[in-house]
Amino acid sequence: MIRDQVGMRVHLSSKWTIFSLVIFLAGVGWIWISRVPAGSAGSQFTAARQGFLAPDFSLQTLTGETVALSSLRGQPVLINLWASWCAPCRAEMPAIQRVYQDYQAQGFQVLAVNTTNQDDPGKATAFAQQLGLKFPILLDSNGIVGQQYQLQSLPTSFFVDGNGIIREVVVGGPMSEALLRVRVEDLFKDSR
Repeated sequence: MIRDQVGMRVHLSSKWTIFSLVIFLAGVGWIWISRVPAGSAGSQFTAARQGFLAPDFSLQTLTGETVALSSLRGQPVLINLWASWCAPCRAEMPAIQRVYQDYQAQGFQVLAVNTTNQDDPGKATAFAQQLGLKFPILLDSNGIVGQQYQLQSLPTSFFVDGNGIIREVVVGGPMSEALLRVRVEDLFKDSR
């Protein structure tokens, strides 16, 4: 009887060993099959985080023009994600407009990305007209830029240097004009 118990333990132990080996080999196979080859587009992933290349996008303005972030390479850019119903967005826009006017001649750009998938284009237009905004208002109709930039709350601002690198991310608001000016000055320093 003791001999039967020992034989049974050895038999069960070998079944678990074989099962574990099969699972291990399946895992190794999956890793091998799903790997991203070196030099492929997957290895060029950019994250919408400080210190990373800002993900490129192209969106239409309120007037139907298409603007691509990559077309502004060489210039410092503020990407501001907002909605017309967002009170902090409304509160910070006049300061963004004043800073834009003061630094535009030096090459500073603002891309105000309306989260149109959460808003209404008509309300975005009225918002921009009411506040006298002169920088491009872009419509993120499908929420693609919001996804690329991992939008968590509104407003969210990305300060991008002339090399296309995100130097700072500000989540929430409203941002003060003094903060905006300091961040824009830092962008000009980083771009030199």
